[in-house]
Amino acid sequence: MTDLTGTGPAVVGQGLFVDSSTAVHNIGELVHSNDGRAFRYCQAGAVALAAGKLQQSSAQDTGDHNLAIAAAAAGATQIVTTGTVTVTANQYAGGFVGVADDAGEGFYYKISGHAAAAGAVVTLDLEDEIQVALTTSTTIDLIKNPYAGVIINPTTVSSAPAGVAVQALTAAHFGWLQVSGPCSVLADDTIGVGLDVVASATVAGAVEVTADGAPEIMVVVGTALVAATSAEYAMVNLRLI
Repeated sequence: MTDLTGTGPAVVGQGLFVDSSTAVHNIGELVHSNDGRAFRYCQAGAVALAAGKLQQSSAQDTGDHNLAIAAAAAGATQIVTTGTVTVTANQYAGGFVGVADDAGEGFYYKISGHAAAAGAVVTLDLEDEIQVALTTSTTIDLIKNPYAGVIINPTTVSSAPAGVAVQALTAAHFGWLQVSGPCSVLADDTIGVGLDVVASATVAGAVEVTADGAPEIMVVVGTALVAATSAEYAMVNLRLI
């Protein structure tokens, strides 16, 4: 059995190949095995995850970006939107509000919770105090925790790579993604040993080399440890930590 050791907690409560309907760790929590691999705790999105396939963070919701807000003083722990949104209760809890423009820009704050809203304004409760006062000219982006609601990496980019599923994970359930170290990943086309691999632009959940002539410029996922052909699962040294 793989020995997982938390970087923060002394005990890891959920095994590497366990599929849980309830959260045992904080979403995004990072742990290391005793052989150099690293894993992030995640929640699957609306579709089950497949072992050996690259996963992506939940697709961005452009309707929740560049939102107008009410002014908020430094030291406050709430942000109230004046731009309307449609969200379920605590949809963004554990995620972040990024100050996109104007006063306070460049700061971001973790969201502890919020009520549901249907085409209405919403009050965001923050874990930390606002550092620079926000004005009515400030705009914000709402971002889910990158490891909440992860999906099989699509061929059209809609967010950032999150890791590789180590096992099949039931939709909406909780488990581990591998983010660093040797890992088996679905290959698209021929992959040469020692070459960097990126998310495939033609096969969901796969990786490929950019030498296929495609024009995409994708984030590097890792480096191939072995040569592989299309539809095989190649051992890749992941670099997604």
